[in-house]
Amino acid sequence: MKKFIMLILLYSVAQVLHAQNDAITAEGKVTDSRTGKGIKASIRYSSIPTGSIFGRFNDSTFSFSIFGTAKYQITASAEGYNPRTVIVDPKDIDANKKVVRDVSLTPKGQTIILNHLIFAQGKAVIDPKSYAELDEVAQMMKENTKIEIQLEGHTDNVGSPKANLELSQNRVDAVKKYLVEKGISKGRIQTKAFGGSQPLANELTPEARAKNRRVELRILKD
Repeated sequence: MKKFIMLILLYSVAQVLHAQNDAITAEGKVTDSRTGKGIKASIRYSSIPTGSIFGRFNDSTFSFSIFGTAKYQITASAEGYNPRTVIVDPKDIDANKKVVRDVSLTPKGQTIILNHLIFAQGKAVIDPKSYAELDEVAQMMKENTKIEIQLEGHTDNVGSPKANLELSQNRVDAVKKYLVEKGISKGRIQTKAFGGSQPLANELTPEARAKNRRVELRILKD
């Protein structure tokens, strides 16, 4: 009997050590989108989709262990800033067995530019590479059920102003459709099209035009 108990204990220890060796560290910092400086924030993390593993920090940085293949959501909020949710995927592990993901917070009243949202040239077809960022928006709205947003579409100013206005409207409509399909009530999402009337850059270069083609997210209510 004693030998049997010892075998069980040794097996349990081996399992713990194996789990520790397989552990991945998720870490990052919370920063101001304008300055890049750290912000002390309320940070919550939980496993997706069950939320059975969770934790909280009150700091400008975070670090926690994740196991297996489950994704985790990290939501940061701070006074004077729009809340933000990002998703950590174990598949993004680096050579140091870490997944590094910073959270950039935008001051209230300012729009959040969806920097990784890509459309087919001249069309309102969302590139699959954009899904990860849109999934984070959906997760943020699930985490904060009072949030209402406005999606604002912009194009460059090349071509017909009327066509550009229509294109920008079709693109924000496509983003709204994606979020609704992810379970977000369409009543929580408004859209507005600007065409090429509000450029971020006025240089006549491909880089400037690419910068002007964008969708911005405005939080109307939180």
